[in-house]
Amino acid sequence: MSVDAAGRVAGAGEPGGGAAGGEGGACLCGRCPHGTREGHRRAVAAFVALREEFAAGRGVPAGLAHSAGAARQWVSDELALSARALAERGAAERTAWLVTVRRRTLPAVWAGVAALLLGQALTAIGSGWTVARTAGLASAVVAALGLTAVAWWHREHGGVLAPLTGEDRRLSTSRVVAALWVAVALYAVLMAAVQLAAASGGRTRNHLLVGLELPQAQTLLAVLFIVSGVAVVARRVVAVRIRAGRLQKVPAERPRAVDLLADDAGRASLTDTQYVLVNAVVVVFALVRLAVRPTQLPAVSWGLVVLVALSGAVYLAGKVAEGGRPVILSVVRARELGDLAAPIRTGDDIEIRGTGFLPPGAGTPDRLARTVVRIGAVHVPVPLVPVAGGFANPTDGVLTVPVPVDVEPGRVEVRVVTAAGVETAAYPIDVQE
Repeated sequence: MSVDAAGRVAGAGEPGGGAAGGEGGACLCGRCPHGTREGHRRAVAAFVALREEFAAGRGVPAGLAHSAGAARQWVSDELALSARALAERGAAERTAWLVTVRRRTLPAVWAGVAALLLGQALTAIGSGWTVARTAGLASAVVAALGLTAVAWWHREHGGVLAPLTGEDRRLSTSRVVAALWVAVALYAVLMAAVQLAAASGGRTRNHLLVGLELPQAQTLLAVLFIVSGVAVVARRVVAVRIRAGRLQKVPAERPRAVDLLADDAGRASLTDTQYVLVNAVVVVFALVRLAVRPTQLPAVSWGLVVLVALSGAVYLAGKVAEGGRPVILSVVRARELGDLAAPIRTGDDIEIRGTGFLPPGAGTPDRLARTVVRIGAVHVPVPLVPVAGGFANPTDGVLTVPVPVDVEPGRVEVRVVTAAGVETAAYPIDVQE
């Protein structure tokens, strides 16, 4: 494939498409990860160049130059068409990225097993190899085999990342934390099982069985119950708020590590960050306890259990409080400098002021182009107005759209439909003939 000057994509069977193209013969075939990444990168560069050209006032056909409204609509349509092609390139790049992640995570998992073996071999010098070391290594191998099976089962969705990714294609903080604690618990149980199988004396077996009894495991079970409950409740809260229109969710391009510590817009989130850090510290404490006493499940103090519970409560409170419905606060006639004050008429531009018009993560060009204003019974796409480095319209607090001639004079209702599909409450305006 190749990308033309407007940022549109040409397939391999179209003019300009092929297995290689551009400077240096870079692969743009779209069938390999490198080709999709390079094609997406060039499509982004072409779209930015087109936007900057329009922002500088160039590229508009001479026949439309006399009409500011017609020129603006033509520019918006061209940018929306190019943004759609860019989104298709992005989808192909996302698929290739998932394949790459699946291929790279499994070597990383087995490299971790090799690192554990090396570390145990180095620390065994002088003290000798023990059954606990064998149990730890065997448990790591079993866990790696389980992750390999998960990666194969979810090979089309990113391998081991698939169970940790939410419906919005972002890494889920609550799922990652819960999975971390489940991994710690399973690793500890596997270590105990291997040592129990290798034990030769009855006293050793009884000691191992005592380490698996409820009094020893109650704090670990409490933490598992808390983090798993937080993951389930967080998912339910998000789903209910989305269906009720109180939360706007736009799918991400792909999972990123920053999702664990940030909100949907990529800004640092205090509630997410504290939840990850608190659990990471307590997990380290549990692993140290397991290393010191490999014959017992890693018990944590009840104080740390309460700390994890409080952290989870703060995290859930943040989920309940985040987001909100888009709201129209006012609608005014957009007045150019030198214009006289006048009522709103068909053909005029109106300025819709409010909040929440651009959901978090909806700043990409194709999603900006999905914002629609319903004036009466007429749906008006919000025109894209390019400026250097971005867009002046739409914005999160202000939308400017023309009133179509199809709108009947009189009192009509104005509603905004965001890229997330959430519609604002009606705001009445009077349109004069």
